[in-house]
Amino acid sequence: MNPQSTLPPTPAALPPKTGDPSAPAGPGRKDPRSEVRLFAGLGHVALAVWAVIVIVPILWTFLAAFKNTSEIFSSPWTLPAELRWENFGRAWTKAHVGRYFINSVIVVSCSTFLTMLLGSMAAYVLARYKFWGNRAVYYLFVSGLAFPVFLALVPLFFVVKNLGLLDTHTGVVLVYSAYSLPFTVFFLAAFFKTLPSSVAEAGMIDGCSHTRLFFQVMMPMAKPGLISVAIFNIIGQWAQYQLPLVLLSNAKDKWVLTQGIADISVNAGYEADWSGLFAALTIAILPMIIVYAVFQRQIQAGLTSGAVK
Repeated sequence: MNPQSTLPPTPAALPPKTGDPSAPAGPGRKDPRSEVRLFAGLGHVALAVWAVIVIVPILWTFLAAFKNTSEIFSSPWTLPAELRWENFGRAWTKAHVGRYFINSVIVVSCSTFLTMLLGSMAAYVLARYKFWGNRAVYYLFVSGLAFPVFLALVPLFFVVKNLGLLDTHTGVVLVYSAYSLPFTVFFLAAFFKTLPSSVAEAGMIDGCSHTRLFFQVMMPMAKPGLISVAIFNIIGQWAQYQLPLVLLSNAKDKWVLTQGIADISVNAGYEADWSGLFAALTIAILPMIIVYAVFQRQIQAGLTSGAVK
């Protein structure tokens, strides 16, 4: 008997395992790596097309903000002959963009703070405490995501009017907060569920009340999710037009930026001040781009942290 016949086969002689991606594709068998590369390539192409669709109009708006009216219509795709900063000054003072900008900052800051405070508290209770009607309250919040805002404009107008808050920033802040609560509760409830229960139990053993446990223990742990939701609320409320159009229609001195730009666009057709219009658009767009660029890492961390915990 040959002693070498009892030795185990060498690794080179072993047949490739089934489903091994490194194994060569046999006849009639598709290489999974080629399919992955195909879908990755299609995804890159789709992202590139989407980036062009989004970036080109923004760049064109920024360039038009430094041109005069004749350059905008005669050579729209060329660089401006000179940087006309007076367009921004004219939009800020003559078109009252500065006042509208400050109004938007006040309204969005107050509504975002109120939304995050109430939304985080509601989401925490719904996610961490069991009580009768918990799911019913949660689904009631979530159902607000599927309700179009324009269907509620007429009853909302009369509700705010009966409260004496029509044509006031207080009424707009309350409506913005109520409008943003469904998304805030939906996102943060899922995030609070991922936080470890052992930390909350340790805090209760140490004598923390429910309020202190939430504000001093759970909220710092949920910081990535809170920042992400806050940024999305700021961007959504900053670009809101329908609600302030209905609630601030008769108080021009309290208009927000979207209303002011709409008014400028209407008057631009008569005054031919298109450069001032694009300068006002640039003033409205830049803050949100800066906010997203500064907090990009925090937004991504908040969106992904719940999936990896």
